[in-house]
Amino acid sequence: MANVVVYSSDTCPYCVAAKQFLENNNVEFTEKNISKDSSARTELMKMGHMGVPVILVDEQEIVGFDEPKLRNLLGL
Repeated sequence: MANVVVYSSDTCPYCVAAKQFLENNNVEFTEKNISKDSSARTELMKMGHMGVPVILVDEQEIVGFDEPKLRNLLGL
């Protein structure tokens, strides 16, 4: 099973859609909410991103909720 991390915020509809997609497909993931966790915000900025969602699948970055790419990386 892939290691999946979702950087999200409280006000991001695409984050909600991405997390819902993962849950619907029984994919376990770790959420790092930049609205509540300043260290998560710092991590995201060090990766060169200012917006969310950013989804890591085994260190591969997906910026935004790109369902086809996510399906491909997860083998769905």
